[in-house]
Amino acid sequence: MNIEYEIKYHQIEENYWWFQARRDMVFRLVEDLKLATNAPILEIGCSGGPLMQRLRSAGYTDLTGIDVSEAGIAVAQRRGIPNVSCMDGANLTFPDASFDLVVASDVLEHIENESQALREWTRVLRPGGQLLVFVPAFQFLWGKHDVINQHFRRYTADQLATAMQGAGLKVRRSSYWNVSLFFPTAAVRLLKRFMPKDNKPASDDLFEAPPLVNTFLTSFIKAENRLLQAVNAPVGVSVFALAKKH
Repeated sequence: MNIEYEIKYHQIEENYWWFQARRDMVFRLVEDLKLATNAPILEIGCSGGPLMQRLRSAGYTDLTGIDVSEAGIAVAQRRGIPNVSCMDGANLTFPDASFDLVVASDVLEHIENESQALREWTRVLRPGGQLLVFVPAFQFLWGKHDVINQHFRRYTADQLATAMQGAGLKVRRSSYWNVSLFFPTAAVRLLKRFMPKDNKPASDDLFEAPPLVNTFLTSFIKAENRLLQAVNAPVGVSVFALAKKH
């Protein structure tokens, strides 16, 4: 990840509307699994630990977080979050069958060897354990934000499900996420294809939203999340899949 973007990311991830709304959806999906509060859970790409904080506040006691970013882990440690460490998500050092749930939000697209990463995530799951993955959707939405984030790919729901099945997992559910912003995002990205190319450095999409706008977008997408707990969406800016180890 670009170092300037990484610093910005850690500064805003706790309150920025996109991250708040995505954490809300991840949390809802985890709660729907009805895991025991002492079930061992691993978050890959935990960054500064806001999801781990949310899970801990909900009563989950056996949480582990890893991130390739030393800066992100340092933030988590300053927040007093235990069991976090710097580790390559494609080369885990945990023993086989260590966790009941592995969560990876916007991680897989950063890893060149997708199959190796998914095999590792499957390896550390216990039999019957589950993997929850979020990734950016649709290659035609590729933009400068993907470049500065050092993404290797974006996914369709079928592509993500196929990749997870290739690691020996049974996909229980897959759906798109952030449906409301799909059409405006697609319009902007496609329009830029027909505009004259500029030589400006790549920039991310994390624009500074005024507090009222940030609050509105957070609340709006959280309301959409409640619907997505029950139904699968045909399009979205992101896609997620939940799979189980045989």
